[in-house]
Amino acid sequence: MGENPGTFTVEDGSIKVAGPRSHLYYDGAVMNHDFKNFEFKAQVMTKPGSNSGIYFHTAFQEKGFPDKGFEVQVNNSHTDWKRSGGLYDIKDTREVYVKDDVWYTEYIRVEGKHVIVKINDQVVTDWTQPEDFVPAKNHLNRIIASGTFALQGHDPKSIVYYKDIMVRALK
Repeated sequence: MGENPGTFTVEDGSIKVAGPRSHLYYDGAVMNHDFKNFEFKAQVMTKPGSNSGIYFHTAFQEKGFPDKGFEVQVNNSHTDWKRSGGLYDIKDTREVYVKDDVWYTEYIRVEGKHVIVKINDQVVTDWTQPEDFVPAKNHLNRIIASGTFALQGHDPKSIVYYKDIMVRALK
């Protein structure tokens, strides 16, 4: 876990994210926490005005937002216009697919250089990293590669819940 570990607690069998910026990294034995091709699925619920994210192909860092990997946005009503299901700063969406205070399924599939993100079985993002892809200067390590997962605690005003998190490695 990165800075501010108290941001993540367990409440009624769910991971509650509430507090200062922090990231909860998967550091387990499955795939030696280094996933390339996978399916990820979680039940998510946002409270009004909240922002979070699910990082993939990332790596542990003690402070700050992860430099490596991609963030799938979890945000249905925060002031940041980039909404749930978008691939942050790569393929963003303004559309709101679910309301706050409702459990929904956020699904991510990465196979090769292809990323699909669904909310409740509706495709929100379908993106393939081009061969000539050049990451943004402020995100030089945002490329399809491999790595672990992280849940984001964005800010002290955001409250988000995650449960039933499942990952399946693909060949």
